Amino acid sequence: MNKFRFTIKMLAIAIFMLAFASMAQAQASRTWVSGVGDDANPCSRTAPCKTWAGAISKTAACGEIDALDPGGFGAVTITKSITLDGTGTFASILASLTTGIIINAAATDVVTIRGISINGFCNGIRGINVLSAKTVNIEDCVIFRFANEGIRVATTAASNMNIRNSVIRDNAGEGISLTTTASLVKATLDNCRVSGNGANGVRVLAGARLTAHNSVFSHNAANGILADAVGAGTVAQARIWTSDISLNTQGVAAGKGGNAGSSVVEIAQNQITSNTAFGAIIGTGGIIETFSNNSIRGNGTDGCTGCTSVGPGN
Repeated sequence: MNKFRFTIKMLAIAIFMLAFASMAQAQASRTWVSGVGDDANPCSRTAPCKTWAGAISKTAACGEIDALDPGGFGAVTITKSITLDGTGTFASILASLTTGIIINAAATDVVTIRGISINGFCNGIRGINVLSAKTVNIEDCVIFRFANEGIRVATTAASNMNIRNSVIRDNAGEGISLTTTASLVKATLDNCRVSGNGANGVRVLAGARLTAHNSVFSHNAANGILADAVGAGTVAQARIWTSDISLNTQGVAAGKGGNAGSSVVEIAQNQITSNTAFGAIIGTGGIIETFSNNSIRGNGTDGCTGCTSVGPGN
């Protein structure tokens, strides 16, 4: 009898260990996708998955999904801290009639999207739609041909957005739209190109603060940069340094008709040229602060009428 009980006990332990190993395998720290993969695979280096969505359920929180070779890896919804990395190959998402990447993670989660081409096929909804996350990093990506925004951040809690070495172009709506119903969305752009979009290059709405450096905002149908705090008591802020703002209808705009909030744009060391209407314009509730070291010329209307000079060193 004791021998029988011992056998049963050992069998139970073996079953538990096998179940634990299976769970660990299902939640690997690094998984892989391939153009010739299969989502029935474990997403390992030698047996990769086919899609981001197929791999994400087999990847542990804070883990990473890497593209092994060229492929279109499909739209995906992200609900945890994770990195999608297509660096070193052609990794893409063709998002016809859908959103390329939806990020709806916890307010403590960090999501990184790196080295991916996201194509809206002229009818995709949005390129990247951020609903919730602590921080979203977008690096070395191209986001284009969507029916609405290339990147939309519309959160209900404070969040951060960092965009580096990326192109957001030829979308029917805003290139980038930033807003929150919480305290603050903070966004940075570094070495980015936001061009050819059907509305504003970047629209900074209530509760959002943007800082952009070394970037290009061009050929957008409305403003290159718009700070647009619509609601009473709200603030929208955009600080643009060492950038090219050209060939839009208007270069930079702060506020517009009907605005009840405070819309602030700060400009320094920028080239603002060849915009069809105003290089810089102030609307209702708007403030443009200039360090008086911008080149604002060659526009339909040059200068910075009504701008506040803050001067270097202030």
